Amino acid sequence: MVVCVCNAIRERDLKDAVRNGADTPCSAYARFGRRPKCGQCVPFARSIIAAERASV
Repeated sequence: MVVCVCNAIRERDLKDAVRNGADTPCSAYARFGRRPKCGQCVPFARSIIAAERASV
């Protein structure tokens, strides 16, 4: 599933970033050399990050 359309970031990529230490959408996107653009993905990204951190 695509999390961020502006940056073409997928859910699996975001989860990998969390497993490698990212704890916010901005820090996760930075791992791909990107940053949130329009911001509509940020709440969804936060929920994925929280769920992934809870499962680790």
